[in-house]
Amino acid sequence: MKKLSVTIITLNEEDKIGRCLESLKDVADEIVVVDSLSTDKTKSICEKYNVKFIEQKWLGYSEQKNLANELAANDWILSMDADEALSDELKKSILKIKETETPDNHVFSFNRLNNYCGKWIHHSGFYPDKKIRIWNRNMGKWEGIVHEIIKFTSKMKEIHLKGDLLHFSYSKPEDFEKQVFKFAEMRAQHYYDKGKKNAGLLSVVSPVFFFVKHYFVKLGFLDGKEGYTMCLVAAKATKHKYETLKKLKTDHLKNINYEKH
Repeated sequence: MKKLSVTIITLNEEDKIGRCLESLKDVADEIVVVDSLSTDKTKSICEKYNVKFIEQKWLGYSEQKNLANELAANDWILSMDADEALSDELKKSILKIKETETPDNHVFSFNRLNNYCGKWIHHSGFYPDKKIRIWNRNMGKWEGIVHEIIKFTSKMKEIHLKGDLLHFSYSKPEDFEKQVFKFAEMRAQHYYDKGKKNAGLLSVVSPVFFFVKHYFVKLGFLDGKEGYTMCLVAAKATKHKYETLKKLKTDHLKNINYEKH
């Protein structure tokens, strides 16, 4: 792998993008930013780092990321989010693999360490939070509506790198709640569109199971009050997902009955 393009999608990331770009200085041969028409200082900050900045109306998570990959000058891609940064150890790992010849069927993963209101979360089901983020773009593309993944064209060999991807995700509790509830509604719509319309007892059982699994089994209690809050809010979002799915079904039946009359 001789050269590496870093791709990032943005929307009003003025408080985060600088830290992300700063961490890429010694690693990226090119940085491509696809921006969804930000109205803050995102563009001017990016211009200080000599990035390829493309403005594109929002197409969807996977679509924006795939566009960024297509616009890159190099086949090898490191995909980043604006609120992420490379740790020093991860930088060293990436620089090391850049020095070697890499088969196209190799992909590289690493752990993501999430920050919640100033505290690094090492349990609660939010760590190690392994991500595949480096691959040859000819071998796979992003797919999915929520928590999108890379769909590869053939069997790949995964190599796990040392070092964490630092995720400065939520500076305020309400940011986390807003995000997980938003994703819950998007997931409910996805389930509905795919034909899964019967929530049944899942709206009752799943939130309880989620909390027990993440707070007790996955040691969320070791993350202190932050771990408790994250597990509780995420469990509530799980309940909201199935309640939203139920509502979509109910609204659909109401529309059918209305049309009959």
